[in-house]
Amino acid sequence: MDTNIGMRSELSRRDFVKGCVTLTAFMGLPHALVGKVQETAESDRRLPVIWLHFQECTGCSESLLRSSHPTIASLILDKISLDYHETLMAGSGEQAEKSMHDCITANKGKYVLVVEGAIPTAENGIFCKVGGRTAVDSLAAAAKDALAIISIGTCASYGGIQAVPPNPTGAVGVGALVKDKPIVNIPGCPPNPYAFLSTVLYYLTFNKLPALDALGRPKFAYGRRIHEHCERRPHFDAGRFARAYGDEGHAQGYCLYQLGCKGPVTFANCPVQRFNDVGAWPVSIGHPCIGCTEPDILFKTSIAEKVQIHEPTPFDGYPPVDTGKKGKGASPLTTAVVGLAAGVALGAGAMMAKNLPDSAAASKDKKNP
Repeated sequence: MDTNIGMRSELSRRDFVKGCVTLTAFMGLPHALVGKVQETAESDRRLPVIWLHFQECTGCSESLLRSSHPTIASLILDKISLDYHETLMAGSGEQAEKSMHDCITANKGKYVLVVEGAIPTAENGIFCKVGGRTAVDSLAAAAKDALAIISIGTCASYGGIQAVPPNPTGAVGVGALVKDKPIVNIPGCPPNPYAFLSTVLYYLTFNKLPALDALGRPKFAYGRRIHEHCERRPHFDAGRFARAYGDEGHAQGYCLYQLGCKGPVTFANCPVQRFNDVGAWPVSIGHPCIGCTEPDILFKTSIAEKVQIHEPTPFDGYPPVDTGKKGKGASPLTTAVVGLAAGVALGAGAMMAKNLPDSAAASKDKKNP
């Protein structure tokens, strides 16, 4: 299925360059590499992609294609050869299955498998079938010769809402079944389209996958907590909280922690790279973060449930005064630092006293001008 339909021509040169600058910054790359990213985006090299759908709502594909600004969809469809996508492709039935088979045969070890949705494993996988094959079998067949796998969305990454106890279908994420391929998780409900596009461009630019965190997520997109960049953080630091939806604090844009915001324990860059190209994300419009990029928060805790913020250990930002041994007193280093501080204070006091006029002499001078 050829998706190179001239979408790049819809972009002005200014928008194209702006998009490349944004993507370079998004990936955490130095500004000096903008030219290299731009060169990759302009090249004719396209990455063969097979996109499978399992237990999901198609929201991840929708977010990818329905960005208000055309840059994202245009660049994505210019940089990948989407050879199989059950929602987007015109073909169906045997024609569609042949397209996937031909892509695998012609691009062994060179195509990327994108998976959207959880994979049911209970009852031999009967809860999800496409083309007469279970999701488990379809995943195994498509993953066998793939270069790498991108699990897009929380369902494909961790199992999502389908995996919530009691999980009657035995839904799992891709990583629970595929153990012999590199897997990049791009969680979110839905994830930001830039995370997917940047992962593709990173590979095309450097011929390797980006650095991943312990959960298999690209560090450039999931390396820091939402709490660190939230525009409501100053209100949190000042102790100003919304206590109920619609109250005065909520209307004033105060911190949403008391309403259950999961930002302090959620790793994502939503406050920085927002959605729909209009500067919006849930917290900015008054709804608490629900932790949709984390495996043990979304659908597993209530929206109103508050999370632990402070570390259980005491603050240790100041150097210790004692050595930890009773009766030993302060360490030599601490004694030296304190002594130096005391010496500086005494010296400053002496200089001040020296520069002050003697009170008796001053009194005598007043009497005998």
